[in-house]
Amino acid sequence: MSDEQVASPTNRRRISQRGLATRERILEAANRLMFVRGVNATTLDDIREASQTSKSQLYHHFADKQELVRALVKYRGALVLQRERGGLERLRSFSGLVRWRNALVQANSLNNGRYGCGLGSMAVELSDQDEQARSTLLETFAAWEKLISDGLHRMRDSGALRQDADPEKLATGLMAALQGGYLLANAAHNVAPMEVALDMALDHIRSYLSEPSGEPTR
Repeated sequence: MSDEQVASPTNRRRISQRGLATRERILEAANRLMFVRGVNATTLDDIREASQTSKSQLYHHFADKQELVRALVKYRGALVLQRERGGLERLRSFSGLVRWRNALVQANSLNNGRYGCGLGSMAVELSDQDEQARSTLLETFAAWEKLISDGLHRMRDSGALRQDADPEKLATGLMAALQGGYLLANAAHNVAPMEVALDMALDHIRSYLSEPSGEPTR
């Protein structure tokens, strides 16, 4: 039986618990490799070797690299949003924003700023190559940005932010600073540019606090 036959839609729909574990293992391996090497520089053979799966197993779950990458965009997006919910779903103070900022900088410092944001790096590679992947990435970024804006809305509703603060615009600015910071930190192999970008965005939000905050940005 050929790989193409193994990969038929009917066969790929019949996934057992063991098959689900194999699929997860493939995605985990693809996520690790593509985070470090990038999407285009990672081959299916690389992923098969890292996940210890056969060609027939891989093609049973993913018809080709494009299908695997599209699944990975959703997989990585879910991981990022799960992480961000932990830091943002209860956000209601400027000190909470500072803690969120510190956690992201600390995590990125473990790689000396290399590799950038897992979603941002995929957006750079895929946005002009795969419209479906681009659309999924856009939805994920929108969900991430909404977590920030929802927290800023809670701050405004509680009186921590002035009423003239625009949570959506502030969230967009903070997200742009974060992604730009990831990019510059990757180029420099140093988290310092990321720290500067985030601190400037937070200082802008600080200017909308109802009362001047004595809390340091860091």
